[in-house]
Amino acid sequence: MKDISLQIRNAIFYVLVSIFAILGMALGRLIKLHFLVIAVLAIIFGVLGLVLVVFTARLRESRIQKIFFILVGASAAGIPICVILHNLVYGLFIAWFGENFWERHVNGGDEPVFFILALLVCPALFLIGTVGSIVLLIKGRIEKAPNMP
Repeated sequence: MKDISLQIRNAIFYVLVSIFAILGMALGRLIKLHFLVIAVLAIIFGVLGLVLVVFTARLRESRIQKIFFILVGASAAGIPICVILHNLVYGLFIAWFGENFWERHVNGGDEPVFFILALLVCPALFLIGTVGSIVLLIKGRIEKAPNMP
């Protein structure tokens, strides 16, 4: 049972890394995708991030493996959540405090906290967790490989 859960968790991890790469290329204009495709991929990315966190929390692994995989899942879920919160906070503050609220109180005229989290912090944490997870997966495969003469 544990072996199947590990395989499912690893498959989710690889799908997350693939979606992250596709979204990065689309947002960097290396490939052209319709906005609806980007939105659907972002939703799938966030949901799979939550699923990865749940799968990892239920597995019995070393603490460092759990930390890296949960970091990947939490940051994957955090990106679309922070994008939604950025737009929600921006719109609510305009509705509550008037049309020119952001221009009066923030130099850039936009809500900065969730924007920075979605654009810089969560992707950086995703990359850190991904590199750590891949290193641990490779290390685990090397340790399980039969000894060669």
